Amino acid sequence: MAARAGEGTHAPPPYETAATWAEELLDQLRPAVRHPRRVIAWLARTVHATAGLEDADGRLLAGDRLPADAAVRADIATGRISAAALEDGGRHVHLVGIRHPGPGRAAGAVLTVARPEPFDRRAAEIVHRTAGVLGLLLREGELARSARRLRRASADLRLAILQLLMVEDVVSARRVAAGLWPGLLEQDTARVYVVEGSPAGRDALAEECADVTEGRALVVRCPAMDGHVIVVSPASAPGERLRALVADRPDTHLGGSLHQRLARTATAYGQAISALAVARFSPGRSAVYAERTHPERLLDPAALRTWSARTLRPLDILPHHTRAELLATTRLGLDFTAVSAAKVLGVSRNTVRARMDRLQTLLDTDLTDLTTRTAVRLALLTEAAHGPYDPGTAPHTGPRFTDLLDSPALRDWAHDLLGRLDADGRDLRATLSAWIAAGANAERAAKQRGVHAQTVREHVRAAEPVLERQLLAGGSDLYEVVLAHLADGTLAAPEAAANGDQADAPVHG
Repeated sequence: MAARAGEGTHAPPPYETAATWAEELLDQLRPAVRHPRRVIAWLARTVHATAGLEDADGRLLAGDRLPADAAVRADIATGRISAAALEDGGRHVHLVGIRHPGPGRAAGAVLTVARPEPFDRRAAEIVHRTAGVLGLLLREGELARSARRLRRASADLRLAILQLLMVEDVVSARRVAAGLWPGLLEQDTARVYVVEGSPAGRDALAEECADVTEGRALVVRCPAMDGHVIVVSPASAPGERLRALVADRPDTHLGGSLHQRLARTATAYGQAISALAVARFSPGRSAVYAERTHPERLLDPAALRTWSARTLRPLDILPHHTRAELLATTRLGLDFTAVSAAKVLGVSRNTVRARMDRLQTLLDTDLTDLTTRTAVRLALLTEAAHGPYDPGTAPHTGPRFTDLLDSPALRDWAHDLLGRLDADGRDLRATLSAWIAAGANAERAAKQRGVHAQTVREHVRAAEPVLERQLLAGGSDLYEVVLAHLADGTLAAPEAAANGDQADAPVHG
C-alpha cells in the first residue's frame, strides 16, 4: 500500500537537513519575534523534546521546568562543567550552561532538554547551537535592562538637580551635576523652557529635546504634568533649537522664561508655564514670557524691601536651610496646587502643606485669604529677587503694606488695567471683584452677586483675554489682578502679617 505524504520508513526527521534547521534557528533572531520563549518552543518542536530554561538560581525563564540531577545541574550553574548528558528515569537529558555576560565562570542560565530517545549527533548539535542563540538573547535582554536602569538613574539625577534649583540650593545642584554634566550650571543665569506634547509621546519628546540641546541644558520629564518636558538652559542656542523642534512636531507647544538667576529657577518655571498658555494659541506654537509692567516695580524699592524684611522677620529664628526650604515651598505652593508643588519638589503634598502651615504660623497670618496670600507672595518674591536682609540689620520699623499701596504709579497702573473691563456691558469688573473677595470661589461670589455660579465663571473667563492674564488657573497672573484691586481700593488691604505688624509679636511654632 502506498505511503501517504510524509510517511514511510525513509522520511527524515525535521532536523536532518542542516540548512533547514539552521535557517529556522537564525530566523528566531529577527527583531520582531526574538524572545527566549519562542526559541525554546522551536527547539522542543524540532528535536521532539521537552525543553526549559532556568536562571542560575533555578527560576524558570521559558519552557517547562524539568527535573534533573541536582548535583549535575549545580556543577553547570557554577561553571564547573559547561554541559552534561545523562539518563534519568528512562529519559535522555541534555543540560547546557549559558555563560553570564559578567566576570567569572558561573552560568547565567541552564538549558535542559529531555526526550525518550537518545540524542543523535544532529540533535545534540541543535541543542548546543540553540544554547548559543539563547545566550545572545539573554545578553541582549540584560544590556537592555542595564540601559533602562542607566536611563532611569540619569533621569532621577536630572530631576534631583531641578528640585535643588527649585528650592534655591544652587551649590548642591552644581555639585550633583558636576559628575555627569561638567560645566552645565557654571553660569549664574538660565532660561527655563516647558515643552508640551502628548503624555504617550513624552519619553520620545524628552529624548529629542536632549538631542537638540546637545548636553548644554538640563532636560527633565516634569513630575507634575505628564505631557511636559522641562528644559533649564544656561546657554542661548538651545532655545532656537527647541523652537525648531516644536515647529516640526504638530500638537507640540513651547513656553520659555526670561533669563533668571539660577536661584530663581522656580520663578522662571512659572514664567515658562505662563508663556506656554500663550503658545497654545500662537501660530508658531511657541512663546517667550512677555516682559510687561510688573506692579512690584512701581513700588519704592527701598520701602518694599524694608517691608518685606519686617514681614518675614519671624522666620529668622530658623536655620538657614530650613528657612530657605519653607520660603521656596511656599512660593511654589502659592503659585500652583499643593499636589503639583509636591511633585515638582519631590516630596508629599502633606509635606508641602505642613511647610506652608508652619510658615503661616510663624507669620501669624491666614494663607487661605487671597489678599493675604497676595501680600505674602509679594514679600517672598522681593526676598527672592534681592536676597534676605542680614538678621542683625533687619529693620524693626518701616512702611506698612497700605503705605506701599499708596503709590501714584501703582494706582495709575491698577486703574488702567481694571479699566479695560468697563467697556463690557456684562459688568465683568463687579463680578471679578466679587469673585476675588470670595477667595476665587464661584459659588460664594454667585450668592453675593445674585447670579448662577456658572455665570461667575463665564465672566471671569471673559475677563482673561481683556486683562491678558490667566485667572481661573491661579498663579502669578491672578495675584497681579488682586494687587490691582488692592491698589485702587476695591478690596481692603489685609491685616497684621501683610502689614508687617508681627515683627515684634510672639513667635509661634
